[in-house]
Amino acid sequence: MIPWLRLDAVELEDGVELRLMRRGDEFSIMLGSNELMNSRLSGSEEALANLASERLEGRAGPRMLIGGLGMGFTLRAALKHLDKDAGITVAELVPEVIAWAKGPMAEVFDSCLDDPRVTIYQGDVGELIRGSDRAWDAIILDVDNGPDGLTRKGNDALYSAQGLAAAYLALLPGGIFSVWSSAPDPAFTRRLKQAGFQVAEVPTRASTKKRGARHMIWMATRP
Repeated sequence: MIPWLRLDAVELEDGVELRLMRRGDEFSIMLGSNELMNSRLSGSEEALANLASERLEGRAGPRMLIGGLGMGFTLRAALKHLDKDAGITVAELVPEVIAWAKGPMAEVFDSCLDDPRVTIYQGDVGELIRGSDRAWDAIILDVDNGPDGLTRKGNDALYSAQGLAAAYLALLPGGIFSVWSSAPDPAFTRRLKQAGFQVAEVPTRASTKKRGARHMIWMATRP
């Protein structure tokens, strides 16, 4: 069996190490002993963008904010759906992840970062959300393992009542707030509804072949 090679690592602000691993043509991003993403398992991340993009059909020049670059699965799926007049801003807090996308994982990203519709923002997606007022047609969050922050405790604020209120205000009427999670979270569903969103829970699979772990996607609409 081909061994895993450690290509790079960065210590996050909470003292945990984020590592980029490679085995043959397979990539993995690890946080401690947890695998956050794998280049062979993109089904639920693609579904995250597909579900949101489908709801933007017919909108002129839609603006989408994606929180978390990861391996680019969500971004590439959105680009397939959205027209040339669309704009996608991807917020990524960790500069090394952006460097990995342009360097060792360039083949995975397949030049999508060069698409004229794409803007990369190196910083906290929460700051962009809090600084926006009816600016986005869709906000997509895939910055952690779900509403219970794993990679960074600061992410918890995105899923709090205050964070959801900010997301609501940042969306245009009819806008979509889409959130990925490794597991269901009934308390988060309640918070979304309390924030004023119309909420649908969409179970999905990790693999594009409808196999693998079961994940959860929330599709929340601002009326």
